[in-house]
Amino acid sequence: MKNDLFYDIDLQKVPEHIAIIMDGNGRWAKSRFLPRTAGHKAGVETIRTVLRECKKLNVKYVTLYAFSTENWKRPQLEVDTLMGLLAAYLKNEVKTLHKENVKLTVIGDIEKLPSQCIKELEYAIELTKDNTGCNLNLALNYGGRLDIKNALVDIVKDVKEGKISIEEIDEDTITNHLSTKCIPNPDLVIRTSGEQRLSNFLLWEVAYAEFYFTNLHWPDFDEKELQKAIYTYQNRDRRFGGIK
Repeated sequence: MKNDLFYDIDLQKVPEHIAIIMDGNGRWAKSRFLPRTAGHKAGVETIRTVLRECKKLNVKYVTLYAFSTENWKRPQLEVDTLMGLLAAYLKNEVKTLHKENVKLTVIGDIEKLPSQCIKELEYAIELTKDNTGCNLNLALNYGGRLDIKNALVDIVKDVKEGKISIEEIDEDTITNHLSTKCIPNPDLVIRTSGEQRLSNFLLWEVAYAEFYFTNLHWPDFDEKELQKAIYTYQNRDRRFGGIK
């Protein structure tokens, strides 16, 4: 593994959970005088590359912001292309993911996705549910604000039903009602294509995450840039609000 490293990464201190905002597919395509859909297709190849590298580096959790609740506002052709690519990716990759011991999970309101996407997701989730390797977590029709709102609604219901009192509500209560309750909070958040904002992604969970922004568009993001992000992460002083 040492021979594969572009940076002096401590393999014993690799972030447990990396969350990625995959941005810039459209801009990548535009810079090459290609339709935006070509950028999304190229972005799928980058997902394969990044997952392979995360497996090599023993990253336990990878969350990909694949489709937000706001992405429905995009042109219908682009939305249809994204949904088609999602279904095709799952259908083509699920056996490989399973063979490599990857567990697939999803956050977001997937019931609003096309039926073919739901079918492929349900099959992939069921097939890989007992795998113990890297957890690939897809954020689909996901929004951080909506997730927090849904958590609060569920907590209110629990209070009304007498399952919990108002005095018992704390931060853990909210955490345990989010769609991410079964996975640890991200240690490192990566966003490509030069933008430096969260775009409604994991708003509660990233309170103490480290951020890495790169000007590379997602289709150009590769193993070397992932290692650079991890190297940068390892050279920061994480204090979680305290003092070392």
